[in-house]
Amino acid sequence: MASSFVPRAVFPPNLNLPRSYFLGHHAAGLSKMVTMLSHIDLIIECRDYRVPLTSRNPLFEGSLAGRQRLVVYTKRDLGSRNRPADKAREAIIQDWHKPQQVLFSDHKSKRDVRSVLEFAKQHAQELDSLTGSRMLIVGMPNVGKSSLLNALRMEGVNRGKAAYTGAQPGITRKIASGVKIVDRNPETGSEGVYLVDTPGVFVPFVPDPESMLKLALCGSVKDTIIAPTTLVDYLLFHINKHDPKIYREYCGPTNDVHEMLNAVCHKTGRLQKGGVPDIEAAALWLIQRWRQGNLGCFVLDEVEEDGLAKKMQEEVGTSLSQAKKAKKEAQRQRSKTRFLEGKA
Repeated sequence: MASSFVPRAVFPPNLNLPRSYFLGHHAAGLSKMVTMLSHIDLIIECRDYRVPLTSRNPLFEGSLAGRQRLVVYTKRDLGSRNRPADKAREAIIQDWHKPQQVLFSDHKSKRDVRSVLEFAKQHAQELDSLTGSRMLIVGMPNVGKSSLLNALRMEGVNRGKAAYTGAQPGITRKIASGVKIVDRNPETGSEGVYLVDTPGVFVPFVPDPESMLKLALCGSVKDTIIAPTTLVDYLLFHINKHDPKIYREYCGPTNDVHEMLNAVCHKTGRLQKGGVPDIEAAALWLIQRWRQGNLGCFVLDEVEEDGLAKKMQEEVGTSLSQAKKAKKEAQRQRSKTRFLEGKA
C-alpha cells in the first residue's frame, strides 16, 4: 500500500563512477576567454537552477576574475512552481551573493528575459562607451547559455536564433563572434550591446560521486558517460523524496528501479523482440521526460544558508593539477578492480 511506502533515506554511493568530463574544447574555450577579458565589460555566468551549487564552476572564479559578473540561475521553470518553498529557496540563494544581484530565468518567460536584458542595458549605460559594450556568457555545459542568448536577441532586437541549441552538451564548441542584443542608441551614439557565446566548461574533477550524478542527470555530460539505469535510479530516489505519485501512471511507489523500468516498458510499448523490455530505452526516455519538466519539478541540491560557503570551502586547494592526479588515481583504482574481478 502507498501509505506504508518508505523512500530511501540515502542513495547508495557508487565509487566507480567517472569523476571528470573536462574535455579538450573546454580547456581551449577557457583559455580563449581569458585572452578576451580586456575587451569584456560584463560576464554573465549561467548556473542550473536545479543544481545551484553543483553547477558552480570554480575555474571561472580564478580565470575570469577582475570583471563584474552577473549570475543567472537558468531553467527556473524546471525547478520552481513559485511555491512558498521555492520563494524561500531563492531568497537564500540571493543572500549567498549579496551585495551582488542575481537573477532567476526561464528563457521562455519574457519577464525573466527582460530582467536580464535590463541589467545588461543599465550596465552598458553606466559605462557610457561610444564603441558599445561586449559581454561574455559562460557556464557549465548545457546550462542554457545559448538558449538565453537567443531569447535576449529576440527580446532585444527582434531577431531569430544566433546560437545552436540541443539536448546534449557540446553543441557550442568554439567562442562565437558577438551577437547584438541591444540596438544602437541614437541619443547617446552608443553602438549597442553585444553578447559573446562560449562553450560550456566542465569542472576538472568532480569532488564526489553524487555531484557527478546530479550533473549527468541535468545533462551536463553526455548520456553515454553514466549508465541510464543508474541515472534513473538516482532520479527515482529524488522523486520518492518529493512525491511518488509523480510516476503513478506506470507503477505504484517503489525503490526498485528495475521494477519501475519494467513497468514503463510495458506501459509505453518499449519492448524488443519476444516482448523483452527495452530497459535502456525506457531509462533514456524517463531522463528526457524529467529534463523537460514532465516528471516532477524540484531541485537536486540542498539549499541552505551556509550552502555556498561550504561549497567554496570544499573547493579550497583543489587545483587543476591536483584534479588531474585524482582523475588518474581513480582510473588506476577502476582498472585494478576490473583486474581483480576478472581473476575471481
